[in-house]
Amino acid sequence: MKPVVAIVGRPNVGKSTLFNRIIQKRLAIEESESGITRDRLYADSEWLGRPFMIVDTGGIDLDDQDVMTPHIRRQAELAVAEAAVILFVVDGRTGLTSADEDVAAILRRSEKPVILVVNKTDNLDQEKNMFDFYRLGFPETIAVSAVHGLGIGDLLDRMVDLFEEEKADEVSDDEIMRVAFIGRPNVGKSSLINYLLGEERLIVSDIPGTTRDSIDTRIRHDDQELILIDTAGMRRRSRVEKPVERYSVMRALKSVDQADVVLLVLDATQSIAEQDQRIAGYAHDAGKAMIIVMNKWDLVEKDGKTMDRFRRRVREELSFVDYAPILFISAKTGQRVTQILDTIQQVTHQYFLRLSTAVINEVLREAVSINPPSAYKGRRLKIYYGTQTGVRPPTFVFFVNDPDLMHFSYKRFLENKIRESFGFEGTPLKILLRKRESQS
Repeated sequence: MKPVVAIVGRPNVGKSTLFNRIIQKRLAIEESESGITRDRLYADSEWLGRPFMIVDTGGIDLDDQDVMTPHIRRQAELAVAEAAVILFVVDGRTGLTSADEDVAAILRRSEKPVILVVNKTDNLDQEKNMFDFYRLGFPETIAVSAVHGLGIGDLLDRMVDLFEEEKADEVSDDEIMRVAFIGRPNVGKSSLINYLLGEERLIVSDIPGTTRDSIDTRIRHDDQELILIDTAGMRRRSRVEKPVERYSVMRALKSVDQADVVLLVLDATQSIAEQDQRIAGYAHDAGKAMIIVMNKWDLVEKDGKTMDRFRRRVREELSFVDYAPILFISAKTGQRVTQILDTIQQVTHQYFLRLSTAVINEVLREAVSINPPSAYKGRRLKIYYGTQTGVRPPTFVFFVNDPDLMHFSYKRFLENKIRESFGFEGTPLKILLRKRESQS
């Protein structure tokens, strides 16, 4: 496994800026408002040929009375526990504070290698504060400016020197399936991932908007490695007020773009909203495999036909993703949660399914014989042949006499015949039309 590097410190010392500088991407949200980073945010990086995983954590402030503070501290402690090296970030402009001393006490108990990173040392006046930080007793102390990139190379050199010899993860990222959990706020996405992982990996709270960044976690199931992505709850644009929340929604949509499979998590105690349809539509248009998860099923009053009624309701409200399997689960009690990983595996197989040209054309001939295309303005559509040109999602090209003669309803009929013959449960199908060149 890759060594893990945890970035910790009190709020607003520049941890997320340092994180972004090291990975050379603007992945962590950077705002002057304290407490922006709440969950652990992971990213892969490397230095001098040594790959590692770096973790950005929420600021630790033992005096803060905010309701989220104990959760944030717990997440930082978990990051420290799994780290090979800890980057303890302090603010060189303000100098040593009692909050820094509190964090230092926590880190000493970890008995992990710690590099004290004095950030915001852009000039000689700020470097004078370095002497105050030596009182914390950490032998490794490096001055940097994360904003301007000063001292970062020296920091990374010393960091990789502290790595124990470990084997890098031998699994290529190309072979790892990325699974994004999407949905409105407070539907139970984080609770669901925590149950699957069997640990308190993500902050779980009944406060909407708790998850602000998209959080990646690796898990192995039946020799298949998966990356589970917990995304920020996506509210209607008119209700997204703070700039940081706008960033979170953008980050969630980007996570959908990067995913192979999305789990649309719905609250079974609430009706399906227009925003649920928008979220599902975004994933569908992006060509992602999909599973619909009805969470909080334990809170629904049931009779013998409740599940059938809910299934019909979902199919009516989300008719454009009728290919997506529906699971009825409870992240709180664990009811049927274990079905999720098996269903992801099944959907993934369909997402990568490739058919031979011969079997595709056999289905097309049968479909046309059962239901010939109607004439349009005196002309009739002719389908010469079809072939599959790609996967993720399965993509087909039909060669016809005139693409304009293909009515959308007939195109849907052909898609349904392909699904009847080969399944493709959980994945959208992309059908492209090409005019066949005239032959001499």
